[in-house]
Amino acid sequence: MIYFDYNATTPVDEAVVEAMMPYLSTHHGNPSSSHAPGKKIRTAIDAARQQLADLLGAATDEIVFTSGGSEANNHALKGIAFKEGKGHIIISAVEHPAVAMPARWLEDQGFEISCIGVDATGMVDPDEVRQALKAETILVSIMLSNNEVGTLQPIAKTSDFAHEAGALMHTDAAQAVGKIAVKVNDLGVDLLSVAGHKFHAPPGTGALFIRKGLELPPLIHGAKHESQRRAGTEAVPAIIGMGVAARQASDALASHPDGDPKIRALRDRFHAALVEKLGDQVVLNGHPIERLPNTISLGFPGHFGIELLGKMPDLCASAGAACHSSTQDPSAVLKAMGTPREVALGTIRFSLGRYNTEAEVDSAVDMVLQACTK
Repeated sequence: MIYFDYNATTPVDEAVVEAMMPYLSTHHGNPSSSHAPGKKIRTAIDAARQQLADLLGAATDEIVFTSGGSEANNHALKGIAFKEGKGHIIISAVEHPAVAMPARWLEDQGFEISCIGVDATGMVDPDEVRQALKAETILVSIMLSNNEVGTLQPIAKTSDFAHEAGALMHTDAAQAVGKIAVKVNDLGVDLLSVAGHKFHAPPGTGALFIRKGLELPPLIHGAKHESQRRAGTEAVPAIIGMGVAARQASDALASHPDGDPKIRALRDRFHAALVEKLGDQVVLNGHPIERLPNTISLGFPGHFGIELLGKMPDLCASAGAACHSSTQDPSAVLKAMGTPREVALGTIRFSLGRYNTEAEVDSAVDMVLQACTK
């Protein structure tokens, strides 16, 4: 089995599992308790928070642990909306449903929502965001990197425009954190969402960066966990694991901030081989340069992506995004990009990762070629 679906979820790293095990077996105690076992757990959580803060270039008191990227996105959008009570929010046409759906829900509650389009590569024009800003704008939420085609957005410039208009800036960085260097100060964002299972931490882990001085009402009410910002006893083993995964990512990105060159080379090897064999019968979706180093979205005109995947049972990839891969309608992202329907319907997203090899790439090329001729 060849796994080319790292954007859907990553394998949990062995070192992450090893770090978690004591907190599943022998290290017991509620981190809110004042006894010795509780204090030991609290110290471990604080260390994990520091590791994630270091990865993002943030302060530890700016990190709120969540159950994943969806919760973080919901907290960001709804938190600002609840805080302000009314106003205007800007998102893009290629946002993940974890942003698009909360925005739609807020629209039903009376908030004004503007949706900014993208060009043929899936990129937002910051000037279009600037033109959409108004006195009532309370938040701009644009993803850092697209989950389907990998296109990277000009978040720093967009943040500048948002702040000039008196609005706050949020970015869903779920797909980018761990793959490329993501620093909150370089981006200029006020809020940033993290999903642990995208960088080899366990599923069900995430975080929301909330810039110091910005107070949000909690999304989950209850006791005073997470500095009164998220109620509920912390998922200790998962948090410990995410901390280790964050440290690993920090170490790797210190020397290669644009991403792992090995993974980029594997991705490009895969693409080049298919172009050599199929020519214009394979089409690249997304930006050719400004995209995640591991992601390649390819359209195969004349085919259905889902049917091609069915002919390749030993290759794990996604038709469009994994969250809605059971449909044969073009994805909202590809529609927003204006991708021709024939290309969009035949699109497969291949996303590679640290455990892939050249041999797997070459085998995957053969599988795709065979599927296209069956």
